[in-house]
Amino acid sequence: MSSENGHGAAAGGDGVIRVLLAEDQSMVREALAALLGLEPDIDVVAQVARGDEVLAAARAHDVDVALLDIEMPGCTGIEAAAELRAARPGVKVVILTTFGRPGYLRSAMESGAHAFLVKDAPAAQLAAAVRKVLAGERVIDPALAAAALAEGANPLTDREREVLRAAAGGATNAELAASLHLSQGTVRNYLSTAIQKLAVRNRAEAVSTARDKGWL
Repeated sequence: MSSENGHGAAAGGDGVIRVLLAEDQSMVREALAALLGLEPDIDVVAQVARGDEVLAAARAHDVDVALLDIEMPGCTGIEAAAELRAARPGVKVVILTTFGRPGYLRSAMESGAHAFLVKDAPAAQLAAAVRKVLAGERVIDPALAAAALAEGANPLTDREREVLRAAAGGATNAELAASLHLSQGTVRNYLSTAIQKLAVRNRAEAVSTARDKGWL
C-alpha cells in the first residue's frame, strides 16, 4: 500500500488491492465498481463523483490504486493525479477517458499517472492494468499512444491555454483582461498567437481545436 504509511509496494497483507474510483456519472461509476468487484484480488473501497474529493478519499481509505476519470467537476482527473503524486506518492493512478484525445495522454503522464485507458476497455483489461501499475509497470492504450506520437507536443504555452479556457464561454477581451488581470492588448496577443499556432481562423475554432486534441 502507500509508502506514506509504511506499507510495501504491493497490496495489503490480505493480498487485496484497495481501489478508489472517481467518476462523475453515477451509472458508469457503479458499473465499473461492480465489474472490478468481481475480481477476487480487487476491492473498490471508495467512490467519489468529484475531482476535488479524490485526495481526501485516498487518505481516508488508504488506497493502493486510484482510477480517475478525466472530466469531473471540482478538478480534472489529471489535476487530481498531480495532487496524489505530491501528497500520496505511493498511490498508483490509472486515468480513464471517454475521449481518445492524444493531448490528454501527454498531460496525464506529466501529472504522474501510471496508466491511461479508455472507459470502454474490457473489464479484464482494466483489472489487469490495476495489477500491473501496482507492480510498477506503465499501461497505455496502444491506439492512444500511437495517436499522441503522431500528434506531437502541445504547441500552446500555459498562458495561452489559460486565456483560451477563459475565452471558451464567449467573454469579450475586456472581460478576459479583467478576470485574468491582464491588459486587453496582452489578451489579444495571446489569442492571436494561439490562433496562428493552431492554424485556425478565430478564437472559437482555436478553443474547439485545442479541446479536440486534449490541449486544454
